[in-house]
Order: sequence, then structure tokens, then C-alpha cells
Amino acid sequence: MMKFLMAGFSAALVAGCAVGPNYVRPEIETPGRWQNPDSVFAADTAAVRSETAWWGLFGDTVLTNLIAAALQENADVRIAAARVEEVMGRYGVARSDFFPKLGAAGAASRGQLLSDEAGRGLESTRNRFQVNLAADWEIDLWGKLRRATEAARADLLATEEARRGVVLTTVALVASTYVDLLSMDWQLEIARQTALTRREALDLFEVRREKGDLSDLIFSQAEAEYWLAMSQIPLIEENIAFLENMISCLVGRNPGPVARGKTLEDLAPPAVPVGLPSELLERRPDIRFAEEQLRAANARIGVARALYFPSLSLSGLLGYASDDLSDLVNSDTRTWRVGGDVLAPIFRFGEIKGQVKAAEGRQKQALYAYVEAVHNAFRDTENALVRRRCTNEQLQAEGKRVAALATYARLARMRFDEGVTSYLEVLDAERALFATVLAYTQTTADLHKSVIALHQALAGSWLDAAAAESFRIEEGIKLRGQP
Repeated sequence: MMKFLMAGFSAALVAGCAVGPNYVRPEIETPGRWQNPDSVFAADTAAVRSETAWWGLFGDTVLTNLIAAALQENADVRIAAARVEEVMGRYGVARSDFFPKLGAAGAASRGQLLSDEAGRGLESTRNRFQVNLAADWEIDLWGKLRRATEAARADLLATEEARRGVVLTTVALVASTYVDLLSMDWQLEIARQTALTRREALDLFEVRREKGDLSDLIFSQAEAEYWLAMSQIPLIEENIAFLENMISCLVGRNPGPVARGKTLEDLAPPAVPVGLPSELLERRPDIRFAEEQLRAANARIGVARALYFPSLSLSGLLGYASDDLSDLVNSDTRTWRVGGDVLAPIFRFGEIKGQVKAAEGRQKQALYAYVEAVHNAFRDTENALVRRRCTNEQLQAEGKRVAALATYARLARMRFDEGVTSYLEVLDAERALFATVLAYTQTTADLHKSVIALHQALAGSWLDAAAAESFRIEEGIKLRGQP
């Protein structure tokens, strides 16, 4: 039997090429340079790329620890890792079809059999014992199994790229949310300080009103501005609580307070490696995911086309059969059988043609999805570059407006104290200053977030290290001592 199986193995090795198209990466026109270059690009690209964790360049150890915790404890990261393990198992199933399937079986029975073919009389009751070792092997003459394994491997790689995409999104989301939290802290400080200043001014106005030096109208206007500042405090505190709860969930904890490191003013946006647009094809997980999906769909065309051709299966059996259990393993009771089965389609009434057409349709869908992923990647990067540059210009303008309004408010109060102008001028200046300072704070956060979005759009070698450090199912089980 082994000689027979080895002969089949030799036939498989010399079989022709696999049916179906071989995969070739589609030709997509890529821009030679970025349309919106920005000063945030690093002059020394190699130095930035050597910094695996770009978020470490913010200089905030709390942020670094939060991202490290998210890579290990985030639920989406864990789910993505478990999904990779599932598809890895499916890939193992597909690969197993290359080899003979071996199995063992045993049987025991007791009963009466007919004594002859005519059925005249019954034999005496007797026992029957049997043990067999069976082998079955489908020879991959037309490459069906090779194409199926190629598709399964592409599915596995695509799932791994999906996991890398989850890691990429999680890192960016934790960093952006933390920046928003620091922005809310700054805005809360501004609101409280503004409310305190207006409370002090209101107390002075109340003394002047009691002396008759100030009208009820002006006092009411000042009081309204005080309560306007006070009304902002609970709104900001609510946002802070929401952001803290979000970060806690991202790092796999129950909702609760989050520690702070540096203030928003102390954060320094990390530089970004320049790179070329064409490098996105090798770095972005969504592009690599789409390409592996295309590779899998391309291979499944071959699986479908192989159904047009005959399939050859070899089988063998070696065992023992005896009426006496004590004599079961004996050379006189040995049984064996070898053979082969050929199954060829004749009339399938369009079934195979339909399967091929469906596979080709799925391949086209995957192709268009790949092209779209590439274009989306270029769009995301260009948008991030534009956002970074425009946000920086906006921040510079708002900074100058804050300085101008601070001067305006100081002069308006001096003019009011000297009786030159009405209190409405003071109100107008202080309202504009308060709103602009809050806007300046948010724009500062947006500037940091635009750099985070740029790192997310460009991906890079840092993602490889982050994905390697993220949660792994096998390691988690060992750490917890589970079977």
C-alpha cells in the first residue's frame, strides 16, 4: 500500500501547473510627490523612523503608558488577535489537504449470518472483530488544492493586516483623546479663572452700586457675564468626564479618572518622516489588507476552474478481521485493499460555469476595492497634510487675535473706569477675549491631533513594533494559566 501511495505522491509532484490566473499586483499610478508638503516633515527621515513609538516624542510618559496599556488590554485589539488565530486554524485545515488522511477504526459484533447465498438456514451465532488502518488522498493534478491553500494563506495575511489596522486606529484614538483631555483641562482652568475675575469685579460693582456710583443696568450686565463664565464650567467638566471614561475603556479599564502628565502647552508635536507616496502601498494596513483580499479572490478562480477537470483520489486499507479476539492480530487474519477513484464532471447544467463566473465577479470586486483603498490612502495623507498646515496658520492667527483682544479689554476697562465709554464696550471686549482664548486652546489641540492623523495616514515601521507588542492570544493564555 505504501508503494502505491508513494507512486501517487510522485504523480502529484510532476503534475502540471495549477489552473487559474497567477496573481500580479495591479498597476496603479502613484503621485511622485505630495501635493501639500509641510514643515512638520523631518529633515532627517532616518532619525525619525528609528524612533519606533512616535508618541514618545510628545515627551509625556502618561500618554506612553496609556498607549502601552491599550495595546495589551484594548478589547478590539484582543478580538482582532483572536480572529487571526481563527483564520490561522483555517489555513492549517487547507494545507492538510496536501497530505494523506490516515484513520483507524475498530469494530466488534455478534450475530448470525446466512449459511449460503440461497439463504437456506443460518449459521450458529458467532463473534466478529475487526481493526483497520485506512488512508485516503486526493492527488492535486490540476492545482485545486494549491489554489485553495494560496487563498487561505492570503486570507490569513489579510486578517493580520486587519489586526494591524486595529492597532493603528487604537494608538491614534488614545493619543487624540488624551490631547482632547488636556485641552479640556486647559479650558476648565481658563473658565474658572475668568469666573473668578468676574466675581471679583462683580463684588466691586456691588459696593459701588450700594454707594450709588453704579447703575443697576451695568451691575446686571456684569452679573450676566459672571454667570456666563460659570455656566461653561459644568459643560467642560462633563466633557472631561466623558473623555476620561473613553480613555479608560480604550485601555481596558472600567470608567474612571485618568492621570495627567504634561499640559497641552508643554507638548511638542513629533516630526514626521517624509517618505514617498508609493511607500504607502507597502506600509498602510488597509492597502495590504485589500491586496491580500484580491490575491485570495484571484486564487479562488483557479479553485472554481479546477472543477471542470477529473479528480483523482487514492485510498488504502490495512487491517485484521477475526471471529476470535485472541487471534485478531495474526498474519492469517490480515486484510488489505488499495484502489483509486476518478470523478469527472459530465452534465452539471451550468453549475461549474456559475461558480467560475461568481469567483471572477468576486475578484473584480476585490480589485476595485484595492484601487479604492490606494486612492483613499493618498487622500487621507493629503488631507492630513492640509489640515496640519492650515491648523498651524489658524493657530498663529488666533494667537495674535488673543493678544489684540487682551489689549482691547484692558483699554476698554480703563476707559470705562475713567468714564469715557459705556460698560457695553467692556462687555464686548471680554466676551470676545473669553471665546477666542477657548478657541485658541482647542486649535492647539487640533494642531497636535493633525500630526497624529498624519502619522496614522502614513503608517510606518513603528506599526510593526506596535503590532508585535500588542496582545497575543497564546501569550495571554499562558499568563493566565488557562488550558
